[in-house]
Amino acid sequence: MTLKVDSELCVGCGLCVGSYAGAFEFDEEGKAKVVGDLDETTAEEAIASCPAGAISK
Repeated sequence: MTLKVDSELCVGCGLCVGSYAGAFEFDEEGKAKVVGDLDETTAEEAIASCPAGAISK
């Protein structure tokens, strides 16, 4: 599943990048961006773990 990151909400904490390195990385502004897919269960975990609520389907 490909997720989306709302760059307006992202605070650049790095939780998603550290936990799901194959799916997220930092952009040039220090915000998370999607670079890969996650399975359904892992995608739900990533969404729930974002403290800023910036990750969605």
